[in-house]
Amino acid sequence: MKLGVVVNRVGSGEEGQTTYRLAGAAAARGHEVWVMSAGRFSFEPDGRLRARAQRAEPPAEPGLKEAHAAFGRGDAGQEWVFLDALDVLLLRSNPAAQTPWAQHAGVHFGRVAMEQGCIVLNDPSGLARAMTKLYLRAFPESVQPRTLITRSRRRIREFGREQGTMVLKPLMGYGGRGVFVVGPSDLKNLDEIIGAIARDGYVIAQEYLPAAVDGDTRLFLMNGVPLRVDGRHAAFRRIRSGGDVRSNVHVGGRIRNATVDAKMLEIAAAVRPRLVADGMFLVGLDIAGDKLLEINVFSPGGLGNASRLEGVDFTGAVVESLERKARSTGSPEREHSNVELATL
Repeated sequence: MKLGVVVNRVGSGEEGQTTYRLAGAAAARGHEVWVMSAGRFSFEPDGRLRARAQRAEPPAEPGLKEAHAAFGRGDAGQEWVFLDALDVLLLRSNPAAQTPWAQHAGVHFGRVAMEQGCIVLNDPSGLARAMTKLYLRAFPESVQPRTLITRSRRRIREFGREQGTMVLKPLMGYGGRGVFVVGPSDLKNLDEIIGAIARDGYVIAQEYLPAAVDGDTRLFLMNGVPLRVDGRHAAFRRIRSGGDVRSNVHVGGRIRNATVDAKMLEIAAAVRPRLVADGMFLVGLDIAGDKLLEINVFSPGGLGNASRLEGVDFTGAVVESLERKARSTGSPEREHSNVELATL
């Protein structure tokens, strides 16, 4: 299999642990893996798409440090690779760490790669629909907290009075940035809070979930279903640190084993049809209590944490799924629908 992986910038440390692990695991299985930055595409006059890319070397042994080495360092050793020669292209760039012009690069050039016969995951058209948290509104209301999206301070204040306590965050936010819990005693500072968030666009006001006090659970879905290996789910629990409302790991959240219960599986089943139709191969659901907080579709991280806690190799299972998809393509002229790809 010839595999391409699109990241923010090769060798910058922004690629993320899960991305490193996937590239290293694929290289270790003997696949030709090329890692490319979102700013290194070139659409040529002859209509072919290529990119400057770094060949990922097989890690000497399993582990994150070794997986990092598979990416190489910066521009050293990079060469031009034609994307129509790849079997699969993984879009793993993270909008949260990109400059505005680069946020859509993987999506736009990913579409061209698809037209030229490459399987692109997650599907770039699906990712374009998921560029903001409005994407969550495409899923059943039964699995979502009550939500208002507006720039009206008056409407947000009314919503806060209705809810008692609410969560405010930016519509275009990523990684837990700009998240506030606002209770009745905080309404006097509401204009200031809204102003800080609204500088970057629309504001999400959301029902506060008491269950979030105990953290949330990230559950990985692959091909629209919970990822399992040897009867164990790819999932972990994130517990917030101190008084921080966020449980994101990069802001101090702690990682623990997760118990995947029947309600979580119901949520996964409820979102599956839309995820499959949109070509979302690998996603992370963030669940608190009986509600879905976020759907992470761009570069969902933490697969290594799940593997470590559960004692099984989830990364290898993802690469095996990519192998099946690559074998199924046959002729490059053959096009597969997202629904077909989800069954391979």
